[in-house]
Amino acid sequence: MSFPDKLYTEEQIRIARDLIAKGYKQNLKIEGSEEFVEKVKESLKLVEIAGYMDFVRSYIRRIVEKGGFSQLRESELTIWANKYTVSDPVEAASLWVQKAEQTRMYIEMMIHVGGEAEAKTTEKRIQFLRDLRDKVKDPKLKKRCEEKLKKWAESILL
Repeated sequence: MSFPDKLYTEEQIRIARDLIAKGYKQNLKIEGSEEFVEKVKESLKLVEIAGYMDFVRSYIRRIVEKGGFSQLRESELTIWANKYTVSDPVEAASLWVQKAEQTRMYIEMMIHVGGEAEAKTTEKRIQFLRDLRDKVKDPKLKKRCEEKLKKWAESILL
């Protein structure tokens, strides 16, 4: 049984869910300009430090540079991101984790869009920032995580 290329039908989603439950991980691909690829790799190092790489690789297959708005393509396990999305590695890393959580919810056939789903995926993003802050050694990165956490605390009630 191989991982489906697209997750449109209940059968395709069931196969994906079963494979992930057995430990399947995506071979994460990054597509875009040289600068974009380097920025994504930098952010993925932070995902690794925080201990979330297996989680992200379970639910994200590709991160692709696109102009316009960044968005998740759940059925393709793909994040479309623009150059601004990756300009801050801490912000980008937390976004990858949030979008992986949204894809997990899609594969688990949970409501994955809308207010309640957004709150759940944001909680995952904030937890990632806490974990990264606690695990990273670089004081500048710790401070950046603290700044992000403060902004989230000021902007939402969780």
